[in-house]
Amino acid sequence: MHHRTTVAGFAGALALSALTIPATAQADDFSGDIKITKVVVNEGKDIVLGTTDVKTFTIAVTATDDSGIDVGRTFPVMWHEPLPNGDYYGLVVPDDIAGKCVRQSFTTTTCTHTLKINPRIDLQDNSTAGTWTVGAHALANDGDYITKDSAAKAKVLRNSRLTVNASPEPVKKNKTITVTGALTRANWETYKYGGYTKQPVKLQFKKKGTSTYKTLKSVTTDSKGSLRTTTKATADGYFRYSFAGTSTTPAVASAADYVDVK
Repeated sequence: MHHRTTVAGFAGALALSALTIPATAQADDFSGDIKITKVVVNEGKDIVLGTTDVKTFTIAVTATDDSGIDVGRTFPVMWHEPLPNGDYYGLVVPDDIAGKCVRQSFTTTTCTHTLKINPRIDLQDNSTAGTWTVGAHALANDGDYITKDSAAKAKVLRNSRLTVNASPEPVKKNKTITVTGALTRANWETYKYGGYTKQPVKLQFKKKGTSTYKTLKSVTTDSKGSLRTTTKATADGYFRYSFAGTSTTPAVASAADYVDVK
């Protein structure tokens, strides 16, 4: 059984970096003309996790101030949701507090931080799939500071898998073939892959010698995530299933299954 656990709030997480910041850091706070102008998570891509492998990703924070940015004093954190007591459910912090900082100009600096998410520790349960919030702090050379409680958003998704099998093969032209498959996704509570039920999946076909798949029909997964449908075999070519994804699960296409039509 999994239990929700919490970690210290944003101010507590920032304290890990030995930054000197106001006690009100749990809300947006700033002093002076410093600005956080850009925050990029995982190079703009979704963070997709399975059941075992630790995911390493980056958060790059760009800040600007007329006195310049105090290099190594930026600090991002990422969490799933705030709790009424001021703590956060699901929270990750950088491995390297200082990060790797590059001055874009005298006034502007980008610091890139490496973070890790362990699906067996940090995600806690399947409810943490979806949108996470990124907070960021920066300090200027003249003492100006800024803490943005919600500086960016990021998607943390349950990895998906999709299979296909078309049979019989070979098959006579215009005869019916059966195309089966299964759509599964990572379960962060059992640490196994389970069927993704009642999801629309496209059956697609690419004729031999061409480069484009065409959608033949939409098939809905059953109570176990399984797929089964029939279609006519009109020419040599490749069948696959394609899933568009949801707010918690990424898009995925199966490998292609070649059918030889006699």
